Amino acid sequence: MSTYLKTGLLLFLFWMTSCVTEDDIYLTETVEPNPDAGVAVQDFMWKAMNFWYFWQAEVDNLADDRFPNTSQGSRDYTQFLLSEGDDPGKFFDKQLLFDEDRFSFYNDDYVELTQALSGISKSNGMEFGLVRVPESNDLVGYVRYIVPNSDAATKTIRRGDLFTGVNGTTLTDSNYLDLLFGSSATYTLNMANVVDGKVVSNGEEVTLTKQDNLQENPIFLDEIIETGGKKIAYLVYNGFTNEFDEQLNDVFGRFKSGGVTDLVLDLRYNPGGSVNTSRLLSSMIYGTNTKDVFLKARYNEKYQKILEDRNTDVQEYFAAKTGSGTPINSLKLKKVYVLTTQSSASASELVINGLEPYMDVVQIGEKTRGKNEFSVTMVDDRDNNYLYSPKRVNKIASDNRWAIQPLLGRNENADGFSDYTAGLEPDITLREDLSNLGNFGDLNEPLLAKAIREITGTATAKTDFSVALPMETVTSSKLHTPMGDTMYVTDIPIVW
Repeated sequence: MSTYLKTGLLLFLFWMTSCVTEDDIYLTETVEPNPDAGVAVQDFMWKAMNFWYFWQAEVDNLADDRFPNTSQGSRDYTQFLLSEGDDPGKFFDKQLLFDEDRFSFYNDDYVELTQALSGISKSNGMEFGLVRVPESNDLVGYVRYIVPNSDAATKTIRRGDLFTGVNGTTLTDSNYLDLLFGSSATYTLNMANVVDGKVVSNGEEVTLTKQDNLQENPIFLDEIIETGGKKIAYLVYNGFTNEFDEQLNDVFGRFKSGGVTDLVLDLRYNPGGSVNTSRLLSSMIYGTNTKDVFLKARYNEKYQKILEDRNTDVQEYFAAKTGSGTPINSLKLKKVYVLTTQSSASASELVINGLEPYMDVVQIGEKTRGKNEFSVTMVDDRDNNYLYSPKRVNKIASDNRWAIQPLLGRNENADGFSDYTAGLEPDITLREDLSNLGNFGDLNEPLLAKAIREITGTATAKTDFSVALPMETVTSSKLHTPMGDTMYVTDIPIVW
């Protein structure tokens, strides 16, 4: 365990014990909690949020003086824990969250959550977005990409395909959750085409089945494009999953040995993930000077004060090696081109923001989602300050599998900038076209073609960048997984 983490744990234990006095214990009425009501789950949630939550000071229910006694036998405290009955999820959402918090969440099974953060989930392998039909409640689905080795990879469905219904029912904003994200593992898509500027059913069907433990490799495509006297590295990267850091470094090794002059980083469908992986990727792009600040973390007032009192460094620097000790393959570029959409979030935005002070970041596409806070997985491991560790799963309360993923802080770049809750605006705006998504790596694919034109300064095969059916995505498949649009850390404070 790191020195920083030990210090944090000791201070936390001191703080927890100092909050309750003997007078509190003897003067507060007690009542035995109902063991069937899940009070232990709510108790874990409250205590973890009371100490770690970024907006702890803004939530009255999380105030340090909210309860004179926070033992599970305290009448007032226990009644509060039962305020939403035996529903810990409802308790978390209604009693503990700050009004402006869009991203903290819970999961009733920490195994499912931690697997999702590793890119493992129950999925049919079709990643898609949903857009709204103008002046209607109807939705249209469009296929973003197909995960290799999945059920969808064996079917006649590909990027750019459209669907308007599921199991014969037209998709709407009131039924898509049940139809696409319900309990059924199998569903049939009712496919469609664009005809005269409108999306209409074509009578074709595709049946897909979700499979357990499908792991997605976030490195979807990597290649070197030679055009206009340039060698352009192109990387489609769909998730910051630290289990694939070594493969990512290998890709940049191939880019480096291939003598690339430029990089197009495609993050348009990347919802985020590991903060450390974003640091490593940024180092592969910019450089490995470990004295250059990549980010500065800001925690809640309580924990920030502890860190400042102990002169703890909350800055994270560019990396020279991966977590396994492999030297970083860095391109040491002065400019990078990043493709984004509304689905580019969290760690994707962190890469853009973290690189901005050091190089020219040319953002092409749409404004990003706007998630500048980081989170951590917390479980009922009270001796480890509620922080999840895969090495301590036998220490997690055996009768409590719940996990929470609360926002802990906000990441600033080296210039101190972190104010992008409304999203990062592109330098070159270009929406995706529902009638012409194109294929990844194809020089006629609109966003890639635009980037190549910017790099080479010459005309490309594609000359018309008008958008026939511009789309504004309502939601996407990845937002409905435990992964969501998460930017997570694996240790506190900033010890990866």
